[in-house]
Amino acid sequence: MKNRFRCILSAGVAAVFLLTACRNADTVTPKAEPTVAVEATPVPTAEAEPTEEAKPTEAPTPTEAPAENNGLVDYHIAIKASVPENEALAFTRDMRIGWNLGNCFDAHDCGCADEMDYETAWCGAKVTKELIHSMKEAGFNTIRVPVSWHNHIDADNNISEKWMNRVEEVVGWVIDEGMYAIINIHHDDDQFYPSYDKLNASKKYVKDIWTQVADRFADYDEHVIFETLNEPRQVGKDYEWWINDKEADYAKESFDCINQLNQIAVDTIRADGKGHNGDRYILVPGYCAAPEFETYKDFKIPDDTADNRIIISAHAYTPYDFALNKGGTKEFSISGQKGTGDIDSFIRKLHGSFIIKGIPVVITEWGSLDKDNLDSRLDFAAYYIVTAANYGIPTVLWDNNAYKTDGENFGIINRATLEWIFPEIKDQLIYSAELGWGE
Repeated sequence: MKNRFRCILSAGVAAVFLLTACRNADTVTPKAEPTVAVEATPVPTAEAEPTEEAKPTEAPTPTEAPAENNGLVDYHIAIKASVPENEALAFTRDMRIGWNLGNCFDAHDCGCADEMDYETAWCGAKVTKELIHSMKEAGFNTIRVPVSWHNHIDADNNISEKWMNRVEEVVGWVIDEGMYAIINIHHDDDQFYPSYDKLNASKKYVKDIWTQVADRFADYDEHVIFETLNEPRQVGKDYEWWINDKEADYAKESFDCINQLNQIAVDTIRADGKGHNGDRYILVPGYCAAPEFETYKDFKIPDDTADNRIIISAHAYTPYDFALNKGGTKEFSISGQKGTGDIDSFIRKLHGSFIIKGIPVVITEWGSLDKDNLDSRLDFAAYYIVTAANYGIPTVLWDNNAYKTDGENFGIINRATLEWIFPEIKDQLIYSAELGWGE
């Protein structure tokens, strides 16, 4: 996700934006009680712009199932969308529901004298084996470990052994729990900048980092997933977070550079030739990881020597005014259809462009800010997860270990004490994943 604060450019295109790094704060016990959702009808949306024509699917019809008096939102979809059966989609189905170890190894440019202090510079808590076990015990099956590397390399892009060892230690804990671990290149924005004038340097950086990471994790099986880049975009431009004219020269340039950077990452991982890197699953994003640009014709899935081992990585804090805009609405409602159509729209685009063709997709970041609106956040989680699962897409919640701060509060667990700040949200995530995936 992102660092600090940022400005979202288009107020009307709230579909798919990304996060801010926040610092830790005191915990709070929520007092609101969740409600049970009632029947809702998805809102029809415009068709996606797939790279090739997608087959039509039936619109899902939601139903209300009897709640078990557990205070959770009981949201089901009676008619399942068309999802092909293949090895790749079975793989992502097993990822089910995930959680981000955000604002930890992705912290950057903090001026820490000791590079190992970056781990706690933003989130204020060191990762423990007990934390990873708590996530497994809660029911999560995937942990994304965002990593920024540029504060931990020398002039030749050689990664610090201490930093690499620590990342591997935490990933090892995830694997020991039988979960999937996602490793990426995160806030190295200047190092993989998608512009022609910086493309050669960016390609070298991406190749150098993935050469080392692929080599270190080569012997880990398919439970380790590599994600080429995080939210690649032209940082600092007025179109950084949203491109209105996808046919503009700067847009074409950005899309082309990202395609080339994704390709060099995939080629580097495959060229390692060791362990499981020949057929490891690799996540790739489009411009700022937004579904709107990933479903556009100029996004190119990298060529690969392995068969159907590329996964599309999408970020969607949608609807933006509810999920990510601090000054936006606090309300999301399934029964009132407040915000549901926005979710339907981007998920159907991803389905039409990729899933229906047998290409897997994972929403690697999503979530909703705490605005003292627990009921709405439970409705949101239920609708988001079940809808995504219905279309064959697992989700990985963003958590930055922030709660009751002046920044973006996405934390649901206190990493230092292992206290669930929002146990209701945790329960809703797992419950809805079970309902959505039919298990």
